[in-house]
Amino acid sequence: MNVPLYRTKLSVALALLLALLAGCSSTSPDKRLLQYLNQEGFGNRYTGNAEEENWITIDDTLDITDSYHPDELTLTGLIVDIDGTVVLPELGAVHVAGQTRSELEAYLLEKYSPYYTKLDIKVKIRTQGKVYFIFGEVTNQGAQPFRGDLTVFQAVMGAVPDTRTANLGRVQVIRPDPRDGYTIYVNIDDMFRHDSTSNVHIQERDIIYVPPTMVAEFGYFLSAMIFPITQVLNDLRGALFIFGYGGRGNVRGGGTVF
Repeated sequence: MNVPLYRTKLSVALALLLALLAGCSSTSPDKRLLQYLNQEGFGNRYTGNAEEENWITIDDTLDITDSYHPDELTLTGLIVDIDGTVVLPELGAVHVAGQTRSELEAYLLEKYSPYYTKLDIKVKIRTQGKVYFIFGEVTNQGAQPFRGDLTVFQAVMGAVPDTRTANLGRVQVIRPDPRDGYTIYVNIDDMFRHDSTSNVHIQERDIIYVPPTMVAEFGYFLSAMIFPITQVLNDLRGALFIFGYGGRGNVRGGGTVF
């Protein structure tokens, strides 16, 4: 029995539609993953602009002093724990991560006021956990301590760019804000010609990428293409050496003759 042509076309169309729907369902993000990203996936928990007013994060060290009570409330070397807390007299574990210096001073004045009539609490933050990142054609890659007042020129030169491969005319400063991130393209070469227009200040968590030149990129491409061949040749050379063809002597009759 012959199947009508329109039924055949309908079957093919349905099959294509089912395949398309299956593909869409397999590539769409998991709802639980989306929920997690919306609630927890927006970068570090404690954020701020340390150059406007320093703020406290994990691994920072706090010094707390009070001129009226130097014995009771002079606390130095308090390291912020992984849960963002430090242990203080009378108060116990206090959550300090995320607070600025002035916010913590006001908080401690409020909490210690039931215990002392006069207070003059001062907080000093010694930063440990703030970093920026640099990658690409530089010698010193990875996380670098962020101490503030740092330009992209200082950061790149401090990382020692490779003079043979670094494309200093297309340096990228990636500001990875989770909601409004952007990339700044910086020409370091212009700065050697007395043009510092693009010498932007680096912020905490910035990612600096120093790309390769076109010649270096082409060289990397060729290296990747011939890598399997060089790997086979190296393996063959090693095998020949094991069997006595690449060393000082040859294997004869079960013994090695030098």
